[in-house]
Amino acid sequence: MRQEDAEIVAATLLAWLTGDSERLGSFLGWSGESPDSLRSRLSDPGLLLAVLEFIMGDEALLLEACRVLNLPPETPGRARAALPGGAEMHWT
Repeated sequence: MRQEDAEIVAATLLAWLTGDSERLGSFLGWSGESPDSLRSRLSDPGLLLAVLEFIMGDEALLLEACRVLNLPPETPGRARAALPGGAEMHWT
């Protein structure tokens, strides 16, 4: 997946998160972002990476998002790997 495609996936997931105040509140609490900082960083790859990590950290949330957005469940992981700093760590 190209970085540009990964950014679109992450931005789509962020838009989905913002559609529910409880989900958004959970993300803001987890990430330490504020609504204002979130708005100012919408195209920041670091924020987009955080969105993917947040969603991937909760299997139920991941599956719900992918179902609603009609994405294969592996798409967020592939998007994460395509963003700067998102390559999987191998501890071997």
